[in-house]
Order: sequence, then structure tokens, then C-alpha cells
Amino acid sequence: MTERDRGPFPRVPDGGDGGNGASVPPTSGARDPAGADPDAKPIRYRRADAEDGVDDGSEAGGSEECGCRSCGCGDGPSERNGASAVAADGSGGAVNVGPDGSLGDVAFTEPSAEPTQDVDNGNPAERVGVPDGVDLDTPSYSIRSRMNDIETPDEKTWFMELDAAVIDDGRCIQCGTCVAACPSDSIGIGDDDLPELVKMCTGCSLCWDFCPRGGLRYERQWKITGGEDNVKGAGDPITEFSATVRDDWREGAQDGGVVTSVLSHLLEAGEIDGALIATESDDEPWKAESFLATSHEELVANAGSFYNQTMALGNLDLDKWEHKLPEKEPEEISLAMVGTPCEIEGIRAIQDFEWEYGSQEDGVRAIDYTIALMCTKNFNYRRLIGEQLEEKRGITPDEIGKMDVLHGDMMVYDRDGELIVKEDVKNFHDATLKGCDECADFTGYCADLTVGSVGSSDEYSSVIVRTERGMKAWELTEPNLDYHDLEDRSAVGKLQSWDKKKAFESLERPFDPDAPRFIEYTDHAQNYGTVLNPHESDH
Repeated sequence: MTERDRGPFPRVPDGGDGGNGASVPPTSGARDPAGADPDAKPIRYRRADAEDGVDDGSEAGGSEECGCRSCGCGDGPSERNGASAVAADGSGGAVNVGPDGSLGDVAFTEPSAEPTQDVDNGNPAERVGVPDGVDLDTPSYSIRSRMNDIETPDEKTWFMELDAAVIDDGRCIQCGTCVAACPSDSIGIGDDDLPELVKMCTGCSLCWDFCPRGGLRYERQWKITGGEDNVKGAGDPITEFSATVRDDWREGAQDGGVVTSVLSHLLEAGEIDGALIATESDDEPWKAESFLATSHEELVANAGSFYNQTMALGNLDLDKWEHKLPEKEPEEISLAMVGTPCEIEGIRAIQDFEWEYGSQEDGVRAIDYTIALMCTKNFNYRRLIGEQLEEKRGITPDEIGKMDVLHGDMMVYDRDGELIVKEDVKNFHDATLKGCDECADFTGYCADLTVGSVGSSDEYSSVIVRTERGMKAWELTEPNLDYHDLEDRSAVGKLQSWDKKKAFESLERPFDPDAPRFIEYTDHAQNYGTVLNPHESDH
């Protein structure tokens, strides 16, 4: 392109010497911040609100030298000086600058007062203004290998491995251990009550390592927590009782109300600042949610059992409960946790290591007392309440006053205390969590205390004291209890043996309390037939 082809430089008027060169005009005619040049001829501009596009002769309107190229005068300064036509985007010169460099009035476009997208009734996640043919979807994980051409080692473990081997395979037991263990807070809880990735995974492997259905060899954790004898029979407890609470509030509790009483006495003695328990969802009847009780009244109000998980270990962020906790340093907070045996296995395992656990760190370290609930299996909330009870048996969630699994039967009572369902719990098998079949821990080997109904008569709870800390909790509570030696130890032992047998049949890996605590993903994949490096397959 020649100099002639390019034309004059934008915003630089012709020098007037008859040549093709361009020069900067003298500044004598330009407006000075201290005052305008009295000899400069004023330049008028088209008024911004003129509707007919014609100069109306007003001070703010166009004139014989309006310079705007929009009123039809054809006598703008850019035309006179041989510059290209003025354009609003600046490609042909400045719209509101005269030939002498003076700045005219500027009319700004008012910002829109109306919303550009209806986020209440529409889809707030919808991308607006996407050009045709443009794909804005986030690229899959495999793009990394195409970018850096580096293969991921088979032993490198990401959340995607946990997702493929446990969650997508239907084996997740909804304990929340993976959420608690993640140091980068990359794992959250989805609307389906299952763990999901909420931001980039760093591949640290902790979610895999501590998952009781993934990398945690849970039977090894029993031995680490309770010693050599903790893997035989019903374990090696310190002592066992059948107990019930004497107070009137026990009527609304499960069995003998011992769990509520123990927690209440720990609070009263100042041993704990709160207890992580289950409460009923405000939105969905009989759906369990995590709740931090900090008073006797809250404990009594939430007494009873829910037969679905709360992802308890995914709710250990103390900031969530800050409004209920005393003003103490995080390391001074002490909590108790009530959970299923798998949840107690998870918290015990992650407490054994001085790793940082992201926002859950302080909560993990604050758990000082653990109470396990005897458990052979748990249920998926929607399959149990929605499908089995409401759809198949015509019992709405609002009708249910109490639920219990006793002597192998599922028992449901209405709000007047009348028994409305009593069936073999096997009839509800389709509603159970598949991963529960692999659990051999009916009595909560890793807990300080184990409480349940098996081995005691009606309205009594069976209590197994497993640790010195559990004994301390028992001694605080004992004066308020009516108790005696465990009525039927054989019933507990038989159910524990049945649970182990079921687990041995369901486990695809060897059951070995003496093997390393953590199972490599490659070993798991070999036993379960899951794919290696699922992230490279855009899992």
C-alpha cells in the first residue's frame, strides 16, 4: 500500500502546502483549559435529541458548520480537510473534535434501566448473545493431554476416579468423607445428595484415600483405632449395657433415648460446645439434614432416627455454625458427632493425619466424641419415602410419625402412634444404598460409644462402651439412666456376623485387616473392573 492509498492520517488535518504530507495544526486555536481563544470561530453541533435530523438553529443544534455528517449539511470539518468520513467507532476520525482541536458537547447514552435477562422466570444459566456457530461449553479434561502431550501416571488419583468407581457405580454411602478431606474445597454436595466437583480438582487423591468404599480399607481402620481384638466378633468393648432414660421427654426419642441423654450431659458438663446430629428438613418431610444442637432443648426436639444419610462429614465447616458456637478460638471448640459406622470410620481416618482439609479443617479437629448407631444398611430418601411408602403403599410423608427397623421388620407409625406398616425389611431392599452391602461394621468399631436397639427389650437401648472417652461420657450420663447388663449379647454378635458374611459376599476385593490402610486405585480397578484414568476418557 502506498502513502497515497493510505490517505491522510486520522485526526491530523491537511497541512495546506499542496503536498501529501500532514502536519499537526498550531495550538493557538485550540481551547485552553484556562479559557477559550477569543478569535476562534465557535463550532456548533447537532442537538442530541433532534428527531427530524435537521438543524433547528438552536445553540445546541446544528449549523452551517456542524461537522457531524448526520444532519445532511455535507460541510463537516473532516470533509473540508480531506479526511475520511467521520464514523462513530473512530475509524474515520473523532466525531466531536473540530479542526482546531476543540472538543464539542458530548451526549452520553443512558444505561438501560431494564434487566437484560429474566433470571427469575427464565434460565439464569443460559448464555446470552452467543454468536451462531460458536461453542462455549467448557472443554473436557482430556484437553490437557492435547495441550501438553503428557500422559497421566496410572497412580495419579483425581476426583474423577472416585466418581467413576464409587458415585457413578451406585456405591456411594453418602457419608461426606470426601467433602471433608478435600484440601481445596473442590467437592460439594449436589441436589441428588451425592458428592460432586464444584471447581477444579488438584489430583491430591485424599477424596479417594478416605472414601470407605474407595481407597480406605475400613477394616484396617478398626484395628488402628481399637487394637488387635477389634476385628473379631462384636469387637472388644470395655463394657455393655441395656439402658433407658427416666425423664418424661424420652417418649419422643428412639428406643431408650440414651443418645440424647449422653449428648445433653456432655453439654451440661462443658465437655462439648455442640453435637452434630440429624434434623428433619423444613422442605421435605422425613428427609434428614445435618444440624448442630447446642442445648438440651434442641437435642430433645430432634430426638429419633431418620433412615437416610445427612452427608454429615460434608457439614463440618464451623463457619456454617458460627452463629451457634461460643466465641472461642477454633482449636478450643469441642464437638460430638452422631453417625453411622461408615461416617465414624471416615472421621477417625482423616483425624489420624495432620493434613490441611480446607474449610472443614477446624470442624474435623473439633470432633472429640463419636457415637455410632448400629446399622446394617441405610436408605436412599427418595426411594424409601417417595417410591416404597408413598407410591407403593399410599402413605404420604406427612402421615408418618415415627419409623423403626426392629427384629428384621420395617415399622412405620402414624402421628397418633398407630402402627401402619410392619413388613420384612427385605421388602424395602430396592430403596437401600448399594454400597451398604459391602459394610461389615454393624456395631461401629471406631466409635467411642455404640447405641442401638438390638440386644435389648423394647424401650431400652443397647450401649457398647468402646473407649476411655466413651466411658467418661457414660459416667456423666449413668445417674440419669435406668440400666443393667446387656440383655442379649448373642443377638448383637449374630447380627454382626451376618453383616460380615453379607459384606464378604459383596466385596470385590479381599477383606484384610492387616493390609495397608489405603487401597491404590489401580488395585481397586483390577478388582472391580473400573477404568483407569477415566478423566482422559472425558468422564
